[in-house]
Amino acid sequence: MSRATTIHIDLSVISDNIAALRAPLSNQKLLAVLKANAYGHGAVPVAQHIEAMVDALAVAYTEEAVILRDAGIKAPILVLEGPHDASDLALIAKLDLWPVLHQEEQLQWCKAQAAHLPHVWIKLDTGMHRLGFAPDQIGPVRQQLLEMGIASVTAMSHLASAEDPDSPLTQAQLASWSHHTGFLDAPTSLHNSAATRSSLPARSDWMRVGYALYGGQVQGLAADPKIKAAMELRSAVLAVRQVKIGESVGYGGRWTAQRDSLIATLPVGYGDGYPWAAADGTPISINGQIAPLAGRVSMDMTTVDVTDCVGVTTGAPAVLWGDQPQIDEVANHCGTIGYELMTRLTARTPRRYHS
Repeated sequence: MSRATTIHIDLSVISDNIAALRAPLSNQKLLAVLKANAYGHGAVPVAQHIEAMVDALAVAYTEEAVILRDAGIKAPILVLEGPHDASDLALIAKLDLWPVLHQEEQLQWCKAQAAHLPHVWIKLDTGMHRLGFAPDQIGPVRQQLLEMGIASVTAMSHLASAEDPDSPLTQAQLASWSHHTGFLDAPTSLHNSAATRSSLPARSDWMRVGYALYGGQVQGLAADPKIKAAMELRSAVLAVRQVKIGESVGYGGRWTAQRDSLIATLPVGYGDGYPWAAADGTPISINGQIAPLAGRVSMDMTTVDVTDCVGVTTGAPAVLWGDQPQIDEVANHCGTIGYELMTRLTARTPRRYHS
């Protein structure tokens, strides 16, 4: 008998999300972002399932790409952080990956590997101010790469607030992007999940989709009913106990019963990735009914007030997030974002795949 806490991943939902994201596109290509273990969904099984459905994959750094290549993934893979040193670029070339270049030093490393780098991306800093060349350098940098013999060069940038297209920051970035790539004779990539969802009017031949791929609803945009959650964090009631009015539950006695209450204990906690920061009242589905979290989340256990629920006994099914409650709703109660909840899930909680 194993602990009931498991992560269920429905790969067919990811397929459906890809179809929904592709539907409004014309000739743009779709790049699926699989960094951080495919946002906690499992990079290898996700890549194996969607490899033929998308035009390319993306990871954050080379080690993540190595895992995919070792698993037999043949699709193009973009390395978003680019090479960290010259040996890293050599490995990128050996594995036939696409590096993102964002600083002068990387151009020097390219000279030794150019013959084995058929496609590279240049990142422009249009206002995010993390990585990237100054936008007016796109011409000279691209020319250097072409002179090295690199045949294909794609220009990219990243929007800091794509979910708010009317913000001054987004408008400034769009203006910079348009000015410096408007007449560029090369492929481009600007759109992330939020920009793709909102059909942001800007040149972008490649759409880089991460969070929406897995069913996350981008904060600041209206929920898209066609995008479904592929992940469900499940558990089951380990114990049920009566708590009298005035008694407290959990570490520090944060939650105190305002009436005689029924408390269900679940064998899931921050050791599995369920957030310690979850506030009292965070919704959890117990036996198909939404009930509020009661008391501090422990490393291995979480307590829920099921006083108003029907038929809650030991073994009753629990859903921490999935279709109901949705991960973004849970994140709001935790003072964080769904991206963090997806990616913080730990290895001790087994993943079960369906398709």
